[in-house]
Parts: sequence; C-alpha cells; structure tokens
Amino acid sequence: MTDPHQLQEAAIILLQRLIGTPSFSREEDKSAVIIKDFLQGQNIEAIQVGNNIIAKNVHFDNRKPCILLNSHHDTVKPNYAYSLDPFDPLIKDGKLYGLGSNDAGAALVSLVMAFVHYYQKEDLPFNLVLAASAEEEISGCGGIEMVLSSKAFAAYTGYGREANWSAIVGEPTLMEMAVAEKGLLVIDAYAYGQAGHAAREEGVNALYVAMQDIQFLAGLEMGQVSSFLGPVKATVTVIDTDNKQHNVVPAVCHFVIDIRLNELYQPEAMLRYLQQNMKSELKARSMRLRPTAIALEHPLVRAGLVSGKTCYGSPTTSDKALMPFPALKMGPGDSARSHTADEFIYLDEIRSGVIGYISLLEKAQTYYE
Repeated sequence: MTDPHQLQEAAIILLQRLIGTPSFSREEDKSAVIIKDFLQGQNIEAIQVGNNIIAKNVHFDNRKPCILLNSHHDTVKPNYAYSLDPFDPLIKDGKLYGLGSNDAGAALVSLVMAFVHYYQKEDLPFNLVLAASAEEEISGCGGIEMVLSSKAFAAYTGYGREANWSAIVGEPTLMEMAVAEKGLLVIDAYAYGQAGHAAREEGVNALYVAMQDIQFLAGLEMGQVSSFLGPVKATVTVIDTDNKQHNVVPAVCHFVIDIRLNELYQPEAMLRYLQQNMKSELKARSMRLRPTAIALEHPLVRAGLVSGKTCYGSPTTSDKALMPFPALKMGPGDSARSHTADEFIYLDEIRSGVIGYISLLEKAQTYYE
C-alpha cells in the first residue's frame, strides 16, 4: 500500500482502533498488539521490545545513515471533565475524538504510514527504522530508552556501530519543526538549621536558611540565552519542614526546584553551579530529561525549510530528550489540545500528517546523497 489516499484513510482507521483500546503508560500491551498486527498485515516484519514495536525497511543497509521514525502509543488517564467516552473513536464535524487522538496518536499513525510508503523503496540514501514506543507520558525507562539500550535493537538495526543516526519524533506541533526542546531538572533541596524553642533565642531556623537560597533562585539569571528556548528558568514549587509544631524552630526545610534548561546548559553543569552558590544540600532526582537541539543545517531541517516550515523551540519534553543523536520533533495536532477533556484531532490534520512526513523524507533524500 503506497497510494497516498489509501495511506491517509488507513491512518484514520488505525487511530480509531488505538483510541478504542486503553493504553495507559505501562499498560500498552494491547495497543502494541494492534500496531504489530497492522504491520504484519502489510507484510512488514516487526520485533517487540517490552511494549515497543520496531520495524526496519526492506533494503536496510548498515553502511547508510539511519532515520528513526518515533512516536508513542501510551496515553495519560482521562481527566474528570470528559463529556464524551474517551475510548469511543467518534468522528463528528471533521474531527476524530478520543483519548490520545492528538497526543500523539495522529503523529504515530502518520509516521507508520510514511514508513509503509517507503518500506520497499530501493536506493534510499538512508535507512528507515520505525519505533512505536511506550511510557513516553511518564518518561519511563520502559520506552524509547529501553529500545535504544536493548541487545535486540542493536542486533536488529546495528545501532551502536558506525552508522549515523537521527530521528523524527512525532508529537503535536502543527507540523512545524521543533528544533530545540527544553530539558527538565528537578532538584530536592534540604536547608539545615538547629531546632529550638520559638519563644526563646534558640536554634537556627532552617526556613530562613532556605529563604536565602530561594531568594537566590528568584533572581537567577544564567548568562547564555537560547535563540529558540530563551533563558534557563528555575522555579521553587514545593516547601515543607520537618516540624509541624508552631512553637518549634525547624531544623530541616525541604523545597523542590523545577528547572527548565535551554540547550546551552546540561543538567550536570547546572547542578554544580547551584551547589557552588547555595547553602542547601541539593539532590537531583534525575539527569535523564536533557535539553536538546538539532542543527539548522541537518538534512531533515533543511528539507523542512525548503518546504516552507518554520522552526521553534518547544517548552515541553518528549522522547527526544532521551535520544543521544539529533532529533526533529514534528507532527500533526496542536500541543494545546494535549491532555485536555474531549481530546480530538482534525481528520485533515491526519491526512496532512501522512503527506507531510512522506514529503519531508522525499526532500531529505537530496541532502543525504
């Protein structure tokens, strides 16, 4: 099946099946079966790593660069404000309703159809690898991170050898190009004092120690500002103490720092800087969700630019953060609709997504040759 119209309609039908199958993060086994069955129905061999489905083009050649076509098939849980059945793939007024329709079902099925379109094509200057991944919504270790670290994926694709890798990450971006993405660094901070009675001049108030550090964070201005992502932003979001009594000076004050990094700062360097300038003990929860950027000279970006697409920096994280190679985030749908009640995708957005991905890969061939 390579006819664009057939692929567009097949994408809508596949998305309806996925919407009708609950696939919360870590519970994607049934949606994985649907995706694998669809590929096998197209005579496409696929392998499974956890709840991740992977396939490669027929004429895969380890000497060529590889483009990973990735999007996720897990969803968040529906919020209380839904007025429609989140698992009923209702089509009405040119819209397809349902949980995960916009984030990121439309991007996933559009990438699947683009992969089907090129699956048997000979003489591509690159390899294509499809990865329908799990656990993206919770940044879990059982998603794309599991895929890229698995022996099965390495054996199947040669990943980790000399081939040069890049990716298209399917997320709702109105089919514009997110060439940079903010990283997330969450830090637990512990300010220490000494307990004492509040009525006497006793102890060292840990809250006051914490306030000095919080004041420092409120005025934090890192020197390097990204043209796409702007400045680093640090926000204190939680604060509590070890003491619940009104008349006791607290010995420990815990607060949480949410830091959104631009691509000019990596988490390790940011943590070191804060440790050098704050009194509190700082413990990073994770360094995994790193800021990323893809060069404007990259073949995928150049292909988008000649198509008239715009570039921007995305404030939201995706599986792009877990990829140790250049990745372009782009897909049908609108990020503003993600995780909202009565989530939907326009049918024309799905159709445009299929054609948009096919066109991008067609134009990219010029820059890979």
